[in-house]
Amino acid sequence: MEQHKPFQYLQHINSPADLRRLPLEALPAVCDELRQDIINELAYNPGHFASSLGTVELTVALHYVYNTPSDRIVWDVGHQAYGHKILTGRRDAFHTNRKLHGIRPFPSPEESEYDTFACGHASNSISAALGMSLAALRMGGDKHHVVAVIGDGSMSGGLAFEGLNNASDTPNNMLIVLNDNNMSIDRAVGGMNEYLLHLHTSNWYNRLRLAVSNKLSDWGLLNDKRRRSILRFNNSLKSLLTNQQNIFEGLNIRYFGPTDGHNVIELVRIMRDIKDMSGPKLLHLHTIKGKGYAPAEQEATVWHAPGKFDIESGERLQDSTDKPRPPRFQDVFGETLLELARLNDRIVGVTPAMPTGCSMNILMKAMPERAFDVGIAEGHAVTFSAGMAKEGLIPFCNIYSAFAQRAYDNIIHDAALLNLPVVLCLDRAGLVGEDGPTHHGAFDIAALRTVPNLTLASPYDEAELRRLMFTAQQPGMGTFVIRYPRGCGSLVDWRCPLEAVPVGRGRRLKQGTHVAVLSYGPIGTEAAKAIAQAEAAQPGLSVAHYDLRFAKPLDADLLTEVMQQFKHIVTVEDGARMGGIGSAVREWADDHGFSPTITRLGIPDEFVEHGTVPQLRALCGLDAEHIAQALLKCLQ
Repeated sequence: MEQHKPFQYLQHINSPADLRRLPLEALPAVCDELRQDIINELAYNPGHFASSLGTVELTVALHYVYNTPSDRIVWDVGHQAYGHKILTGRRDAFHTNRKLHGIRPFPSPEESEYDTFACGHASNSISAALGMSLAALRMGGDKHHVVAVIGDGSMSGGLAFEGLNNASDTPNNMLIVLNDNNMSIDRAVGGMNEYLLHLHTSNWYNRLRLAVSNKLSDWGLLNDKRRRSILRFNNSLKSLLTNQQNIFEGLNIRYFGPTDGHNVIELVRIMRDIKDMSGPKLLHLHTIKGKGYAPAEQEATVWHAPGKFDIESGERLQDSTDKPRPPRFQDVFGETLLELARLNDRIVGVTPAMPTGCSMNILMKAMPERAFDVGIAEGHAVTFSAGMAKEGLIPFCNIYSAFAQRAYDNIIHDAALLNLPVVLCLDRAGLVGEDGPTHHGAFDIAALRTVPNLTLASPYDEAELRRLMFTAQQPGMGTFVIRYPRGCGSLVDWRCPLEAVPVGRGRRLKQGTHVAVLSYGPIGTEAAKAIAQAEAAQPGLSVAHYDLRFAKPLDADLLTEVMQQFKHIVTVEDGARMGGIGSAVREWADDHGFSPTITRLGIPDEFVEHGTVPQLRALCGLDAEHIAQALLKCLQ
């Protein structure tokens, strides 16, 4: 790790209290140093880059004005918060960010008292901050301020609107800071984004209104009822004069802005002015994602999480290898979806704000009229897909597994209940690595296998992914779920003919006589390595290997064959062990009168920390070495 440069201010800031002792005029220099520190660190230890560069001034202003940790800052989308981590006593440990046993990839109350809430998924800050603000009022801590920082497209999420709606008529004094950079990971989309793009209020108007408000408060004339009436009158008058509606003031939330989110002195002034106002307030900031590093400003999507890079040239550094590498599963999905769309004009694509991450951008570029980015709105993505399916289209709805948790009711009520032909592609299933417990796709198998009408499948490799996608769009398939992991698979030569596989049928990959391994999905390649290790360690051992391919329906013929031939069975899955494939196989055995010894390997009943995928597999007993040990142990 490169040594920290001897910054004039940053090396002496071990807590926000140190920051608050500095004179106001020193803050621009602090921002420059903080931004450079983030650049220095992430060039060598990759992470979420552009978002945190865009919030440097906001972060400094918040900790300068508010008495954290007594005052609460609730971050939305935690990849905005690297500057926050550095200023709150974690600068010396920041080189361990996202590493096994190091500091966490997103703010977490378990790591620091300055981290007030979980924020791995978007759009929850307003609701959480509203609850905190109400609790402070009810418990006599009304002098504790609560700030929600929402940005990176999170205002497009339905939960944000639910929070705004409730905040408008629930006692609270919270401040909502809208960090508006016109981006999520990709370019932000939707009507709210367009509205924010054109929303403007003059600084003169803001200052006049603030002065009048302060005078009325001093005179005791601005109680809560009168404040709401004045806001409604103010909104009507402004609409009349400027022909512009303000949705926030229409909800009785005082609106300030938009203002330059990179002018730290002005931010401090505004925050001090509005800090002690009663009632909900919203401060609208315009910021630039990647601010201060030219390559990131020019290509914010690419620099959202760029990996290692050379600071001077801006060149992104790739791991060098002479061997051809298998493609990423998401790229195989994107290429195959375009092939299928060219063959079937009823196919469309849907993604909630992840077109580049899931490779839906391949279809968007070739057929923009047949691919839809709906913003950070997973539940809507599923129901929108179900509506299209009801009228004859075949939507491929791609959602990261951990984010699909927020669409659980929509999957059940709007897709499966009507057995609609929605193809749900759950990217980032299983252990995802450095993003940690908020992003591991651990729960989709256990959550979905109890839902009627669903077909649940997982490919062993990239070729199987193509075949399953082709199968899913065949007539009469109903709601079809395909889960696959982040990153590269095992096949360099992955382009196979597009052909259907029989639904509910697994396959035997290797014959054996002593013990059977039943694997589900790409974790089967790790199981295959384990079988080879176990047989090498114990000469004469013969292990059979079966790829289940489907979690629902299970292959009754395959399971009957296995149960009749083997007393010892090991199930392997990259999902929650409780309620997953192993549980399904155990239930099937009980229902059909078989009683083999079944060893279930999967993600344990706990939230798994962050680290590389190989490290986390070892922690969970899902690497080849631990699987091999389980095979040998079950025969003792």
